[in-house]
Amino acid sequence: MALSISAVVLLAIIVFLLVKKSGLKAGHAVVCVLFGFYLASSTIAPTISEVTNNIAGMIGDIKF
Repeated sequence: MALSISAVVLLAIIVFLLVKKSGLKAGHAVVCVLFGFYLASSTIAPTISEVTNNIAGMIGDIKF
């Protein structure tokens, strides 16, 4: 059985858990979100996307 989940959903869940359980303040989470938006429009965004896709591909190739 293959489970496919969006990276955005996964990161949103992680941020939510950090806010609730680890004491991350909502203001810090907002700053991280804004940083992500600005980073996505920068010139390094395609490189980050390629690295993320390669890592996801490596994880997907792991056989249990």
